Amino acid sequence: MAKSSKTSAPEPKSTGGKTVKNDNSEVSAGLNGNGKIRCKSLVIDGTKYRTRLNKKFEDRKAWESPDPRKITSGIAGTVVKLFVKEGQEVSKGGQMLILEAMKMKNRIIFHTGGTVKKIYVREGEKIPRNFLMLELK
Repeated sequence: MAKSSKTSAPEPKSTGGKTVKNDNSEVSAGLNGNGKIRCKSLVIDGTKYRTRLNKKFEDRKAWESPDPRKITSGIAGTVVKLFVKEGQEVSKGGQMLILEAMKMKNRIIFHTGGTVKKIYVREGEKIPRNFLMLELK
């Protein structure tokens, strides 16, 4: 009869603050004597955990801070009307375009002022979610 081994409990560390760290150290643990499990250490809020991170998690796209000068669509829809042109000065709260989604006409306004650098959409065009619609200088 094969012995199964258990991994140890988390090792607490009191460093304070909300930090998440992956030190990428791999530890081998037996799985019923048949093979090896690769575990990695993960530190969350000063507590060290051993886990098996899957390939999808390791290959995920890193988060990037959004650029306030690049305006993307929050929903998928059809551009009904554009109110701006390239090179035009715009102010905060001004109308940018009307985006129709699910038979609702959404008025998209500027969250900041500036000059329109480039427009990536046309009237009548269908756009997906998170599509770059407009860029400001």
